[in-house]
Amino acid sequence: MSANSSTPSTKAASTNRPAAEEITRWNSDLRVKSPLEIVRWAVAQAGGRAIVSTNFRPYEAAILHLAVQAQPDIPVLWVDHGYNRPATYKHAEELRTRLKLNLKPFLPRLTPAHRDAIYGPIPTTEDEEGLKKFSAVMKLEPFQRGMRELAPTVWITALRKVQNPNRAGLDIVSADENFGALKVSPLFYHTDADLDAYLTQHQLPNEWDYFDPAKADEKRECGLHASWGKTAAGAAAV
Repeated sequence: MSANSSTPSTKAASTNRPAAEEITRWNSDLRVKSPLEIVRWAVAQAGGRAIVSTNFRPYEAAILHLAVQAQPDIPVLWVDHGYNRPATYKHAEELRTRLKLNLKPFLPRLTPAHRDAIYGPIPTTEDEEGLKKFSAVMKLEPFQRGMRELAPTVWITALRKVQNPNRAGLDIVSADENFGALKVSPLFYHTDADLDAYLTQHQLPNEWDYFDPAKADEKRECGLHASWGKTAAGAAAV
């Protein structure tokens, strides 16, 4: 199937696990496409079951703007762990209103106050095990719950190659092992300069006062796109 095809193959539609060679071919075809063309391709593969995820970090306005151009009512999965800074919440509300986002927030089973009272302050990068437990309870479990409820066949993300070393080994299209969807990252090869230009062109806001406590450092993975995330989310749900 070519990247221009508007319907998924029988194999991809029935199992959501296309063959490796099919993914390789898609990546080769999509590498020369624009982000909007990639998003439209992704939506066409989904059979009405595409979602886009966001955490409203810097440059997220770009992927959200692209997604609603391809499908105005596309569900937007957001895990609001409760630790976002005020500027991030204001940014989220501005984008929700401006882009008319079909926002689907999912919250942890514990409030931040409850978690902090029982387990103490947010772990630092010196406590890798503590960070993974924090992420499992406050981010991965609600995300897994959201994916289960929304049941997407295609998951559109804002992943980019430049973000951290783990993501450099991915590509525009990949078969996600944690949540069972086809993961599509239309901005994968874009730089910060590319996205600055996109936001300027479309007069979109950005927000820099962002901090993800589940990562604690931009070079770490919170688990959504790492192999340990599925097990950790499942354990946190028990």
